[in-house]
Amino acid sequence: MGRDPVSSTAHFVTSHSVLTLDARHPYTAKAMIDAQHMHRNIMSGFYHWVPDGQPDARAQMGVLSTWSVDLKAGVLILVVQARVPADWSGIPADALKDKPHTLTVDRTLNTGDVVSFRTVVNPTKTISPGKEAVENKIRGKRIPHTAPHHAKDWFTRRLQHEGEPPTGPSGVSRIGATTDSDTLNIQMLGSLKSTSRKGLVVARAEIKGRLTVTDPHTFVNALNDGIGRARAYGCGLLLIR
Repeated sequence: MGRDPVSSTAHFVTSHSVLTLDARHPYTAKAMIDAQHMHRNIMSGFYHWVPDGQPDARAQMGVLSTWSVDLKAGVLILVVQARVPADWSGIPADALKDKPHTLTVDRTLNTGDVVSFRTVVNPTKTISPGKEAVENKIRGKRIPHTAPHHAKDWFTRRLQHEGEPPTGPSGVSRIGATTDSDTLNIQMLGSLKSTSRKGLVVARAEIKGRLTVTDPHTFVNALNDGIGRARAYGCGLLLIR
């Protein structure tokens, strides 16, 4: 049997929160230097939607985030996406530069649509452990990419040309869209670390450009679920306009 034809239309609905925070306030400053603390701050906006203690609570609620900071102005802009509405009443009032802004995103996407995008990703690769280690079921070591051209290669592997399946070689999840990789704007960002979660280091790259939708259903999945790893730590959210 052949592959089912790709639907030409898909619907994307989600909730976005935009928080403008005082980067010099202890609430924000601690989160900027500790990725685990930032994660806890974000998840605090979504209490009681799933039972306490569930390890996949973030994924169930579709919580994704990204943030940027203007150190000169002392402002951090945090964007949070979720399938459920957020409650930011727990944020100290004096940590907010402005009232949290929430909106519902409701968009129909079609094959051939062209969108501008921005994403911060955690580009990594796995080093093979060798034949003996494979035989003993020892996993390869995952290491971060640290150069823009490596981040570009990482992202390009996830592009999906028209007619290609949603899953690429080695099980890579494609994003339902394509672009000319030479037009991408890529910048390596500082790594995120944590003093409360030992060994946590998240390499990051910011990627901007334009995408042409080739598989709307797969593209909406990428928008809903994020791309790549470290999605609990501000990576993987694909913002489009």
